[in-house]
Amino acid sequence: MKQYVLVYLGGNHPTNEQEARLHHMKYVEWLTSLEAVLVIPTIPLKDTNTVSSDGSIKEGSTCAMSGFTVIKADSMEDALAIAQACPFLEIGGSLEVSEMMQLPRQ
Repeated sequence: MKQYVLVYLGGNHPTNEQEARLHHMKYVEWLTSLEAVLVIPTIPLKDTNTVSSDGSIKEGSTCAMSGFTVIKADSMEDALAIAQACPFLEIGGSLEVSEMMQLPRQ
């Protein structure tokens, strides 16, 4: 099986505690359903800084990436089907799905 990274972009935070709990429950159910193919569970990101080619540092991100998950799948189509079931989409987020390359070790 190949490995794919699902990158979380954007999304609207739940507006109240009840919505947050419901979203969290859906998310846990989704992750539980992926147990057989889950390589790295969801890793949220925070406190992002950007280092430019000139060495300057800017606080914040140049994109809306908020986290990632790594899964195993037989094909891009299978990885996309897994992504389409992600509850993150229900809160206005989107997912970028990319196959991870295996580089030779030297």
